[in-house]
Amino acid sequence: MPYTVNASILLTDLPLLERPAAAKAAGFDAVEFWWPFAEAVPADAEVDRFVAAIEDAGVQLTGLNFFAGDMPGGDRGLVSWKGRCGEFKDNIDVVVGIGERLGTRAFNALYGNRLDDFTPEAQDELGLKNLVAAAEGVAKIGGTVLLEPVSGTPAYPLKTAQDALDVIARTGQSNIKLLADFYHLAVNGDDVAAVIEAHAHDFGHIQIADSPGRTEPGTGELPLAQWISRSQELGYTGHIGLEYKASQADPFAWLAHFG
Repeated sequence: MPYTVNASILLTDLPLLERPAAAKAAGFDAVEFWWPFAEAVPADAEVDRFVAAIEDAGVQLTGLNFFAGDMPGGDRGLVSWKGRCGEFKDNIDVVVGIGERLGTRAFNALYGNRLDDFTPEAQDELGLKNLVAAAEGVAKIGGTVLLEPVSGTPAYPLKTAQDALDVIARTGQSNIKLLADFYHLAVNGDDVAAVIEAHAHDFGHIQIADSPGRTEPGTGELPLAQWISRSQELGYTGHIGLEYKASQADPFAWLAHFG
């Protein structure tokens, strides 16, 4: 199985720059990250250290998030956040630069929460402009922008696969794809099996965690192995992102009996 370890939510007992090597030591050849810096435009030296950590570990960076604001504080992206458009567009250049250096081609653009001071229509208008700008930016390196429904944040407007697909359709960009996080979709009440039947061949990326708890596969109730297998039968050929919270000392012990 072509797994990629989300090293922003896993291996968090280690400093961030040590996690790619830890993933390699655990037997993985690929990692993905949320935005690994505190600002949209970090210092060149910070970027260099991150790139070196990936290269020195001998892993592929398969995915990277655009800057999403203060994630621990509840922010979920700048795409539709009025007042921070310049910040997002500056971030596109940094993302493309990292992608070009590391061969990364998938970039997750969290849409952003609804804001009390602006109408949803105004935010969506900005969201479309920013998604188009992101798609045009990463197209220079053959990249794809991912758009993700998210759970656990009531102010985040994209809850179902169709919510995201509707936005993608309005952009008119062929290199914006659905990020199908099976955990988020299931928790939000989406019919994951139906989403797979209709759209698996065109998923931009899959991520997994079990429910309840967002912990390892096999700790909850979701038929993750079945959903992955069916997605692959229907044409999905990408990585499977491991984006869960480890509940055991060995965060990858489940692999021995998954399937």
